[in-house]
Amino acid sequence: MVCGGQRVRGRRWLQGPKAVRALVAGLLLAAGSLQAGPAERPNILVLMAEDLSPRIGAFGDAVAVTPRLDQLAREGVRYHRVFTTAGVCAPSRAAQILGVHQVATGSQHMRTSTRPDGAYTAVPPPQVKAYPELLRAAGYYTFTDNKLDYQFSGPFKGTGPFTLWSDEGVRDWRGRAEGQPFYGLVNFMVTHESGVFTPLGSLPLSRRHLLMQLYRWWSIDVDIPRAVQPEQVVLPPYYPDTPTVRRDLARHYNNIAAMDAEVGAILDQLAQDGLADNTIVIWTTDHGDGLPRAKRELYDSGLQVPMIIRWPARFRPAGLAPGQRDHRLVSFVDFAPTVLALAGVTAPDYLQGQDFASDTVPPRRYIFAARDRIDAVMDRQRAVRDERFKYIRSSYPEQAGGHPLAFRDNIDMVREMRALYAAGKLNPAQRQWFEAPGQERLFDLQADPFELNDVSADPRYAADLQRLRSALDVWTVRVGDVGDEPEAAMVARFGTGGEDKPVTAAPQMRIDNGELRLRAVTEGSSLAYRLDDGPWQIYRGPVALGRGQAVTAKAVRYGWLASDTVTGVGH
Repeated sequence: MVCGGQRVRGRRWLQGPKAVRALVAGLLLAAGSLQAGPAERPNILVLMAEDLSPRIGAFGDAVAVTPRLDQLAREGVRYHRVFTTAGVCAPSRAAQILGVHQVATGSQHMRTSTRPDGAYTAVPPPQVKAYPELLRAAGYYTFTDNKLDYQFSGPFKGTGPFTLWSDEGVRDWRGRAEGQPFYGLVNFMVTHESGVFTPLGSLPLSRRHLLMQLYRWWSIDVDIPRAVQPEQVVLPPYYPDTPTVRRDLARHYNNIAAMDAEVGAILDQLAQDGLADNTIVIWTTDHGDGLPRAKRELYDSGLQVPMIIRWPARFRPAGLAPGQRDHRLVSFVDFAPTVLALAGVTAPDYLQGQDFASDTVPPRRYIFAARDRIDAVMDRQRAVRDERFKYIRSSYPEQAGGHPLAFRDNIDMVREMRALYAAGKLNPAQRQWFEAPGQERLFDLQADPFELNDVSADPRYAADLQRLRSALDVWTVRVGDVGDEPEAAMVARFGTGGEDKPVTAAPQMRIDNGELRLRAVTEGSSLAYRLDDGPWQIYRGPVALGRGQAVTAKAVRYGWLASDTVTGVGH
């Protein structure tokens, strides 16, 4: 199959319909067992690439080969100032899926499931629910593929609360009931940092390198084109101009071209299924480039991501038009309230973001981000950014960003840059990543877009320095940053370390006069039920049962194991 000039092979991206399940779900929907909503609600499809800054043609990158995304941008709205809450995947994904900053839910360290001192799961506050669960409770069919990585789950499908998704491990909407709206989150592994590693067929540098080579071979079913050559790459000033650096960046660009083809295949299937005119498509990435001095960092190279939203005409907010550019500040915690509003679902009060699609919500003045433990390396940094300035505060002022890191050090250019630094062969801009950052930094992004010149000691910027310091202090208190708590103490508080994970108590079930009622026993647990052999549904209130109709229910507290099931029969 040819999509946007790239050949897609192997996996059937959109699997066949689950006929029996869809039929049962359709009957339940018709009978009113699923929560009813407006007569017409949009489908919402989020397409999320991994480890990618705005290296897209439509965002001004003349090197990128991205014809399908460029077309999507012409049909939609480009959001140029979108920022994640962390420069690395698991904390960023936790904030995105909950609509709450990771530092407020104990999800800030990278990552909970691979902690050197023992794995654990984060346990968000009891009232906090992932927004796909709220959509599912409102009648949406929700699906995702193999990638979870929310910190209260493991990285892959089957490791998180069962209440978030109607289906995991799929990349399509085919399991829904007839006419049921869907919300889907599809990830694109091909642009992940590991794609910059030398590919399968080269000598493995480490066990991790070999495992990632094999995993990419198994999981990625697209040809990687040679769309960009090393001599075409434009280097930022913090990279030395060497053949190794150019080769690695060209490999990154070619992975982007492959991702563009994957996106095109899904968009083609959406159109073939007749769904393009009632599906809001959101394309973005989970944080910045999977490259040195980008991923894991609080520079814009680690936090700023591209976003395109294609709005069907009848769902497009007032004042927006195809091909438009939007330059407002948007944070990843804004995803949840925005998507819920698009679906007509009331947003809960605990959300820490705002609806960026609303013309009645004032634009953001600031975005905030955090960096904490990175694998085995302790760190704690907090950042605040406005339209012009970035302020970063470091609790480990001697901890350089370019420290050795087992996973990242499989990238050839990282090892070469470190060797050049040790030999004294890097210029000041290139050395900076390997040197201690100090307690605080201030960057004038208008004059210094690469964040190389710290002006925090310049008296001309004293007022802006104090303003951003204060903004960060206020935010830290407002969101409830738990970063000062030692991770070991937090794990003990969660009680999710070790082999004996807490188990959610089964819900209490009562059936009176043909009506099912469930009550949570474990505070904050989500409840779900199924009728006969139908699909699991989120419990939101009393459910009518037919005489003799079987019902099964269970519960899960985020970060804990799910409960045993309880059963009953309508009478």
